[in-house]
Amino acid sequence: MPALYLSHGAPPLADDPVWPGELAAWSAGLPRPRAILMVSAHWEEAPLALGATETVPLVYDFWGFPEHYFAVRYGAPGAPELADSVRKLLRGAGTPVQDIPDRGLDHGAYVPLVEMFPDADIPVLQISLPTLDPQKLMEVGRKLAPLRDEGVLIVGSGFFTHNLAALRHQGGGVPGWSAEFDDWGDRALRAQDIDALIDFEHTSPAGKLAHPRTEHFAPLFVTLGAAQDELDRGRSVIDGFWMGLAKRSVQFG
Repeated sequence: MPALYLSHGAPPLADDPVWPGELAAWSAGLPRPRAILMVSAHWEEAPLALGATETVPLVYDFWGFPEHYFAVRYGAPGAPELADSVRKLLRGAGTPVQDIPDRGLDHGAYVPLVEMFPDADIPVLQISLPTLDPQKLMEVGRKLAPLRDEGVLIVGSGFFTHNLAALRHQGGGVPGWSAEFDDWGDRALRAQDIDALIDFEHTSPAGKLAHPRTEHFAPLFVTLGAAQDELDRGRSVIDGFWMGLAKRSVQFG
């Protein structure tokens, strides 16, 4: 299976005239996964945690939106076998793992899944970000890479640029810091410049403006680790901007 990093959008993504179709077209071109492993910007927990594996609830981790966004359902089956495999791979390599069995899919997971796999018939497991350190997250991805050979789609879900506070002072359009970072990130990915990506806060233009806190870029490094030797097969599947933020999403393999 490929490994993906996607920009997940907020709940109103479903109302966008373009983006849901882009996500649906992307998934239509993928092999059907046996299971999906999600790593979202919206769950930080250390040590690394596994979410619900039986009934998988949704976490409406937002506020201030109209009521119908809280009525969205996504009844994907749990993935207990995948959870067992994750535990074995990580614990066998010395990475501690905990279980939080009542933790469901947050909007970084279910918002894109609703558009990509609307039948909700593929088992899904969400795991936490145990750290925001890019190198440590790449190592987590490397340890999880064997799952791809078992038909598991590994998805890092964040946002390629993410600074909501700065957008409040923006008069509309795409801010320069978002466009500059997106262009830099695209070129770094195409060049497979992993060192520059790891040190993005210093090597990128406007890095601290594009990501004043780095949790939305962090899932990319799990994906890069899981892609391992297939970084030369990386490509941007979705680009452009949504409310000023770069929605660049990439596939490896």
